[in-house]
Amino acid sequence: MHTQEIRIRVRYAETDAMGIVHHAAYLVWMETGRVEWCRGLGIDYRAMEQEDHLMMLVVEARCRYLSAARFDDEAIVRTWAEEAGSRMLRFRYEIRDAMSGRMLVEAETKHICVGRDMKPVRFPEKYRLAFRAS
Repeated sequence: MHTQEIRIRVRYAETDAMGIVHHAAYLVWMETGRVEWCRGLGIDYRAMEQEDHLMMLVVEARCRYLSAARFDDEAIVRTWAEEAGSRMLRFRYEIRDAMSGRMLVEAETKHICVGRDMKPVRFPEKYRLAFRAS
């Protein structure tokens, strides 16, 4: 199973009035994790969109917030594909505090492959093979 880890330093703009990371910031971190997961498989996400005219549309997102992160903390986002079909990918994420290893968030997102017209299409074989091999 191919996993990808990235490090994120919490920016002040990502915190709320309570001084903790706003729940929506984790979704952005997960997107960054997905792009890097693709890159780790040799897939250029931008080329997939611009040259192959494919997009991975988020159709479901689930997050379980376990612990808070604060400004200037460093987090590790671990990303992997839990399920890969001909038109769908389901990603899992673990977001941990880099210093303590404390789990911050457990999450998953489900995506379908769509064309520019936003209608579901099958992933071309080059992507299906890479996703399944992961």
